[in-house]
Amino acid sequence: MPHFWQLILGTVVALLPVINPVASAPVLLSITEGDSEARRAWQVKRGCIFMVAILVSFLFGGGFIIRFFGISIPGIRIAGGLLVSGIALSMLATPHEDADERRRREEARAKRDISFSPLAMPMLSGPGSIALTIGFTSLADRWLDYVAIILGIVVVAVISYVTLRLSGRMVRLIGANGTNALTKFMGFLLLCIGVQFIVNGALSIATDPELLHAIRAGLGR
Repeated sequence: MPHFWQLILGTVVALLPVINPVASAPVLLSITEGDSEARRAWQVKRGCIFMVAILVSFLFGGGFIIRFFGISIPGIRIAGGLLVSGIALSMLATPHEDADERRRREEARAKRDISFSPLAMPMLSGPGSIALTIGFTSLADRWLDYVAIILGIVVVAVISYVTLRLSGRMVRLIGANGTNALTKFMGFLLLCIGVQFIVNGALSIATDPELLHAIRAGLGR
């Protein structure tokens, strides 16, 4: 498979479990309770557009952030892997709703427009998806690679839009237990991705030519 299509597929496979629009469907129904279908569709459409804009901004700004703070690519991979693994473990744990979560939902209900907050951020483009997107900069060597990653983000946005538009039917169809089981499956997949990020970062450090040269020099002494 050409590298261009690998990047598109890799972006979709990595981002989709993090964004997890299936898990956001019940929350969307809760915070848009009383809205018409047309208004809910408008909110979902705007939220997905905002999500693309946020992630693409971090995709291009990620390189500047890395250079400004002097962060290495392996460091980004390991940090992103740890963050994603933490999110995955929380998805695999028994779900519970604390006081802060209830407060955020009540505030969202009171808002007239929830498309940017909390829908686009943090529900769709939260810390995990942003960290992954910044990590994607390590895979892009030319402008065509960035185009592939952006297309992958757009595909995820389209999938999220369709899923959230069908949220009412989907929740009724699979029920609370089905939603919970699907969330745990995506959490396991996300944990595998996070661990692989960590492994790739560690291997990059272990095979760094400067590090190997320093080790050889030290052993030679």
